[in-house]
Amino acid sequence: MTSLDAVVIGSGPNGLAAAVTLARAGLRVQVLEAEDSIGGGSRTLDLGPSGFRHDLCSAVHPMALASPFFREFELARRVEFIVPDISFAHGLSPTTAALSYRDLARTADGLGPDGRAWAGLFAPLVENIDAVIDLGLNQLLRIPTHPVVAVRYGLRVAEQGSLLWNLRFRTAAARALLTGVNAHTLGRMPSLPTAGAGLLLAALGHAVGWPIPRGGSQSIADAMVDDLLRHGGDVVTGVRVQSLADLPETRATLFDTSARAMDAIVGERFPAGYRRALGRFRYGNGAAKVDFALSGPVPWRNPELRCSPTIHLGGDRATLARSEWEVSRGRIPASPYLLVSQPSLVDDTRAPHGAHSLWTYTHVPQGCEQDMGQVVEDLLESYAPGFKDLVVARNSIPASRLSHHDANYIGGDFGAGAVTLTQLVKRPVVSPRPWRTPVPGIYLCSSSSVPGPGVHGMSGWHAARLALAERFGLEPPALALHATETVTRPGKRDIRERA
Repeated sequence: MTSLDAVVIGSGPNGLAAAVTLARAGLRVQVLEAEDSIGGGSRTLDLGPSGFRHDLCSAVHPMALASPFFREFELARRVEFIVPDISFAHGLSPTTAALSYRDLARTADGLGPDGRAWAGLFAPLVENIDAVIDLGLNQLLRIPTHPVVAVRYGLRVAEQGSLLWNLRFRTAAARALLTGVNAHTLGRMPSLPTAGAGLLLAALGHAVGWPIPRGGSQSIADAMVDDLLRHGGDVVTGVRVQSLADLPETRATLFDTSARAMDAIVGERFPAGYRRALGRFRYGNGAAKVDFALSGPVPWRNPELRCSPTIHLGGDRATLARSEWEVSRGRIPASPYLLVSQPSLVDDTRAPHGAHSLWTYTHVPQGCEQDMGQVVEDLLESYAPGFKDLVVARNSIPASRLSHHDANYIGGDFGAGAVTLTQLVKRPVVSPRPWRTPVPGIYLCSSSSVPGPGVHGMSGWHAARLALAERFGLEPPALALHATETVTRPGKRDIRERA
């Protein structure tokens, strides 16, 4: 490619969403990726013995079926998603579990005396899920298009994000089931950001399910790269951009990087006030990642957990809240929260025949250097006696080293910025167009910008459409597959490495 219209730095889901949008508008686009493989947090890697495939960060993808960008892009036609009957489960103890099914009524039936309360909480959100998604991913800084839905959702967030959160449910099972989802967002509980994200994820579990992409999260990135290459785009790996001088002349540069990394690259080209704002942007606590290669399925004491691809562990609501409070105080919790994914239950590409791959992470303080592998293994053994006998290999990444695999995960913060009430709006600055920077042609399109973390592609889509209008005077292109297009997986030969 001899001349370029736009460069995208970073090949995570947001960067690729931006690149696809620009390329489909007819622009000459190049993606520069610092790592040797594309995908950012949606990469799938060989972290253990041959034949075992593990997702680096994201493993389960309700947003992949619900995100407005991915729906317009028709991701479900490009990637095979497996949607389990059980969206997620919560192990309160080794013998007690609560389950959330795709079927809302079945979930309510299983929660006994709290079934009606659970249905009452989620039915209005599930029935209006498109409006709820639009509110969360498109309208954080706008007047809601669906005010009644916004009020209903807001009231539920206020309830579950405050000291009122125990009033609705009477049983430990229902309380813990929802709290385990809230804990997907790093932060103290109860709080409005954790409740808002948890309610959306749990509602998606009933509306579209919690799908697992066949072949791993990498298949999502591969589908976007395939489309980018078809439309004349280019991807180069092994390129670590240090300054603007490392980039070719273009009319638009989009950063799928942390706000801090963008500031380091652009430097004094940014006005002092904007740099101060970026300097005040905070990064959250971290995740310690532990993956296992197993010779057989996890021998959960509770048989219900043997059927759930996604499991939350960590006890009841009070224990979970205490654990997250300890993390926020800079301490490793005595009873840690653990998010577990068992993708090989439904996807036979993740492990050799008869074997299984297990994906986990636990929350720790920002930049924590402790290897949590043994802690996680001991916790799993307590819920599944005999687990340790099945471990073929264990790969542990402390929070302090997560950024070695993805530079956006500063100190182990996989959200590329703390998800607080302030930083849901000030991400990284307060603006109706927060993707635009003061330097013409430079845009931030990562999870450090609105709407925040998640494999949804929306930050990249918003930034790219803004760049198309401001820099090129172009309308957003259609993203759907043409009638004559077939889906292929991009090969290594299609992605160039810097020599």
